[in-house]
Amino acid sequence: MPKLSYGGRTVAGVSEVEESRAFGELVRAHRRRLGLTQEELATKAGLSVRSIVKIEGGRTAAPRPPTVRLLADVFGLTGADAEHFRRCAAGAAEPPAAPPRAGVPAQLPPDVSAFTGREEQLGALDAAADQATAVLVAVVTGPAGAGKTALAVRWAHRVRERFPDGQLYLNLRGSDPAQPMTAADALVRLLAALGVTGEEVPVDVDDRAARFRTEIADRRVLLLLDNASTAGQVRPLLPGTASSAVLVTSRDALAGLVAVDGAHRLAVGLLPPGDAHALLRRLIGPRAAAAEDAVARIAEQCARLPLALRVAAELAASRADTGLDDLAAELHDQRRRLDLLVVDDDPRASVRVVLSWSIRHLPPGVARTFALLGLHPGPDLDAHAAAALTGAALGPARGELELLARANLVHRTGPGRYGMHDLLRAYALELAPGGPQLDGLLDYYRAAAAAAMNVAYPTDAHHRPAVPPAAGPLPELADREAARAWLDRERAVLIAIVAGAAAAGRPGHAVDLARVLARHLGADPADAVTVHGHALDAALASGDRAGEAHSRNVLGVALLRLGRPAAVEVLERAVELFAAIGDPAGQARALNNLGYAASRQGRLPSAVASFEAALRLFRQVGDRTGAARTLNNLGLAEERQGRYAAAEQHHLEALALYRALGDPGGEAGALTDLGIAEHRLGRLDEAAEHHRQALSMFLDGLDRVGEAWARNGLGEAALALGNPAGAVDHHTAALDAATAAGVRDQQARAHRGLGEAHEALRDRASARTHRVLAATLYAELGMPEPA
Repeated sequence: MPKLSYGGRTVAGVSEVEESRAFGELVRAHRRRLGLTQEELATKAGLSVRSIVKIEGGRTAAPRPPTVRLLADVFGLTGADAEHFRRCAAGAAEPPAAPPRAGVPAQLPPDVSAFTGREEQLGALDAAADQATAVLVAVVTGPAGAGKTALAVRWAHRVRERFPDGQLYLNLRGSDPAQPMTAADALVRLLAALGVTGEEVPVDVDDRAARFRTEIADRRVLLLLDNASTAGQVRPLLPGTASSAVLVTSRDALAGLVAVDGAHRLAVGLLPPGDAHALLRRLIGPRAAAAEDAVARIAEQCARLPLALRVAAELAASRADTGLDDLAAELHDQRRRLDLLVVDDDPRASVRVVLSWSIRHLPPGVARTFALLGLHPGPDLDAHAAAALTGAALGPARGELELLARANLVHRTGPGRYGMHDLLRAYALELAPGGPQLDGLLDYYRAAAAAAMNVAYPTDAHHRPAVPPAAGPLPELADREAARAWLDRERAVLIAIVAGAAAAGRPGHAVDLARVLARHLGADPADAVTVHGHALDAALASGDRAGEAHSRNVLGVALLRLGRPAAVEVLERAVELFAAIGDPAGQARALNNLGYAASRQGRLPSAVASFEAALRLFRQVGDRTGAARTLNNLGLAEERQGRYAAAEQHHLEALALYRALGDPGGEAGALTDLGIAEHRLGRLDEAAEHHRQALSMFLDGLDRVGEAWARNGLGEAALALGNPAGAVDHHTAALDAATAAGVRDQQARAHRGLGEAHEALRDRASARTHRVLAATLYAELGMPEPA
């Protein structure tokens, strides 16, 4: 999403549109500083919500002076700040540079080949869009396999030029045999597509929904929500302005969306006979023209459902030496044996007939693989996961997936990856045998994730649980980049696996996998809260006190990074549990995190006490890495209390430990923290040199979080050395790194440094803007602004 990151140069010849945008950005920054929604600001100022939306979106001329005064009063602006606010409203103040615009999302799935019919429904969607005066919400509803998604995707491609700000697609998995996607998880993915990632994503579903409405308010975006389960799942995902449109598919009628939210319902039933016959002819090819009676019978035996018709056509095409009359007769026999097509034209039954016929003609091993794929809880999988499910070698598993893809029983989601239509997944699950197959899958993901983490984050290996090896092959992870790429590629699957393990009564797998992933999820606290929340539920349900302690510890860190006060209570309970079960190493880690929480909240004596207690325990158990981290944290807490010499000693001791351990990432952290203490002691050249050394090491390790710390330190040193222009460069680069990593405290630090540097350059307008942004971030994080 566009970040509130502004430059400080003077811009000549600024247009009225740019002036309006600049003032809108300033209003938004002040509103967020006070923690107000657009609705709350409108109420306090006595203005309409529409006025606030237009002002913040830069879609109005210069606001009238009374409006500006009302807003300034709500924001509590006086003196020079109020004057700057009024001048910016009038276009007289130097405007900030426009925020960078995120890439336009284009997430629509490919249009369906050989799409046939549905002209009436497509016309109805066109009419609804043309007549809409508020946000368009259209619900395409109908039985399983009726082609709801194909229709929605076809229409979305036809109208996508109307939505130049992007097209978003999300499968809500409403009919998934495992667990539908929650609105909270859906909002994380939608916000990520709009550029809001990491710590910028709120933890509460209502806050996420409000943030989504804010991000999409001024954009013309088409949102396709596929496979919804209930109105409650969809409602938090609806935009608040008419500039965007929403297309929903569901097996449910979603009456609540129609009654409460004014959605247009569009029913999709069976294909008319002529369209069903035409679809079969297009898919089967020339021989269908000579067997029109057989084509008609096959169409009726498939209940004229597009999914069933496509599977039947694929089977007919794959058996070119069998006449269509014979295939129709075989299907007729199957229909009579299963006795499904005579039950009130049940469309689900008709699909089962065709699918059962399809499965019967697969090789036995491939049919078994199809059934076992129904056990997989994630959105897609690769050959390694299929091998873990089936117990096959990697090569045969890959070959079976290819056969299933050719039979239209799975579809490709990416290179070497396959997904399954929800109806097919449900059918496969009916056929899946009981037994240890699910355990084999969970063992694989736990072992593969552990292997990837050990390559990506080798110095933390001793903090992760030892997991049993998987029975099958693991992916090849040659280096750190490959390991992190695997973790990123499998992120959605791993989250689903933790949730699936918890739901399936495998608490050990859920807790272990969550602990294994803790470091990698650290930069994305919203996902971390989801994963560790599932693990905590599993531990509580099974009475696993050790698992509960570990889950609370990492969950507390994620909540802390989101600025949630509940983090302290969660971490305090983790400390108690580790002490009760006699785990001093775990207790030390939880105490270190509790101290960090207290430090961020400005409770420095409490922070020092927690750090010192953690340090004693780390030394007691011989954990030198834990001791080094705690020493660094202790040094930062001492520095914030003005005890700079003590801080320097702690950082020097941590630096020596990290060098002895051969931990370059830890060494870089100690160097930049040492630079902070040296800065306070007036040794500016030494401070700058240590920040430079740290930055080089962070860049080598692809550590964007550490990079942000080191660049901010260089900016502060440059300003103190009388080089404000250099400080601007360093803090701007720090802001870029912190934003990419989702580290909001370093974003705030960068904005604060930019404010001071611009003030030294006598660029007071930019200085004020950055100070507002810094204050807003510190307030949102619950952190006191540094003195």
